[in-house]
Amino acid sequence: MGREFEYVIVGGGVAAGYTSLEFTNRGLSHGQLCIISEESVAPYERPTLSKGFLLPESPARLPLFHTCVGANEELLTPQWYEEHGIELVLGTRVESVDVGHKTLLTAPGETIHYQILIIATGAQALKLEEFGVNGSEAENICYLRDLADANRLVNVMQSCTGGSAVVIGGGYLAMECAASLVSNKMDVTMVFPEAHCMPRLFTPKIATYYEDYYQSRGVKFIRGTILSSFEFDSNGKVTAVNLRDGNRIPADMVVVGIGIRPNTSLFKGQLRMEKGGIKVNGKFQTSNSSVYAVGDVAVFPVDLYGRIHRLEHVDSARKSAKHAVAAILDPDKTGEFEYLPLFYSKAFAFSWRFYGDNAGEAVHFGDYLGTTFGAYWINNGRLVGSFLEGGTEEEFEAIGNATRLKLTVDDPDDLGRQGLNFALTVSKKMKPQTPRIEGGTSSLVLETPVYAWHATAGVVLAASVSAFAYWYGRRRRRW
Repeated sequence: MGREFEYVIVGGGVAAGYTSLEFTNRGLSHGQLCIISEESVAPYERPTLSKGFLLPESPARLPLFHTCVGANEELLTPQWYEEHGIELVLGTRVESVDVGHKTLLTAPGETIHYQILIIATGAQALKLEEFGVNGSEAENICYLRDLADANRLVNVMQSCTGGSAVVIGGGYLAMECAASLVSNKMDVTMVFPEAHCMPRLFTPKIATYYEDYYQSRGVKFIRGTILSSFEFDSNGKVTAVNLRDGNRIPADMVVVGIGIRPNTSLFKGQLRMEKGGIKVNGKFQTSNSSVYAVGDVAVFPVDLYGRIHRLEHVDSARKSAKHAVAAILDPDKTGEFEYLPLFYSKAFAFSWRFYGDNAGEAVHFGDYLGTTFGAYWINNGRLVGSFLEGGTEEEFEAIGNATRLKLTVDDPDDLGRQGLNFALTVSKKMKPQTPRIEGGTSSLVLETPVYAWHATAGVVLAASVSAFAYWYGRRRRRW
């Protein structure tokens, strides 16, 4: 007959850990929850793999980065799960799921029954073979998605310290890995097809700042081309990378970071799919009322964007997990997920955050020859996105507050001249209160109502105090 649980989480990544903590904080009983994960360890903070895990000195190792320390919350070690009566089924693949009968079958042949299923299957790294390039099985070609990948990357890197590394890709993972490789005394070359790094987020001006610094640390950039083939020695190890533009780069190791794909195969034909993921509503409920999806795999409504979206970032995974649990356990008091998209990264001595959407016109501000600078994005006359490098916690919070309000901008040039002071002025008019939890979100109010901003008049009222207080009280949430 198999075992039965009230709640089952499929997947053991970041979202699974934060889901577990939220369940226990809301009074989960022993034996109610089961987590099934292909990984052999309890959920951990995945971003650590491309940062602290790769440090040459005092690298991060488990159990120090189990969830949920990434949000300054409890450290969920395997003992924690045991103490809270949560069944961890590790190193186990789920072969099939029948959402109609509320059952799933594991690779060892066990049938598990559930009342509520939470999909936290995350994503998998895109492989070179999908783009017509063979060779991923070579021992010195590395991907980085899970702990096993990270251990392998470290072993390869340590075996060729002082050698040359080629990083394929120019996004988050590639930039962070390149910085770590340099710190490990590797000669690094980055290859990507776009005109500059981080093209999905950075403007050319922002990208140039980081590329100039990376180059000062010895990183070489080859832009506008892609990998075409590898050269191997008699032992099957890669010795060189051949590019489509004719370049040949000697390589002692290769790190591939060309994107990810959501793990949805178990649910195709059973749940509604859209934009490459599993479509959910504002409570993370799928087209089947007993199934929820969170993290990288979920396609959910983002009010700021005005459309549904799938977000590949740890902040979204953490907060979507918590909101889904609130919706499951207290549906009548849980509203729609109101989320201000947040992306951030750290590499070398850099630390940046981006809030909102990078649609429309970018307005740069700050000292692009120094250490603190940023940009705002204006779309249809409203502030929809903000980026800041090198800010303090107060300054990061300020640009997030300003973005959340979707302020009207009449003069982008003046906004650029005001720069960070604009966001700080807006934020200082906000009087924090003790957070009031409502469906996994918190509420703050304004000391003085702020909505529209005019270039010459500063911050002015765009609506009555009562109308604004009602609107803002509903929209403000934890971030």
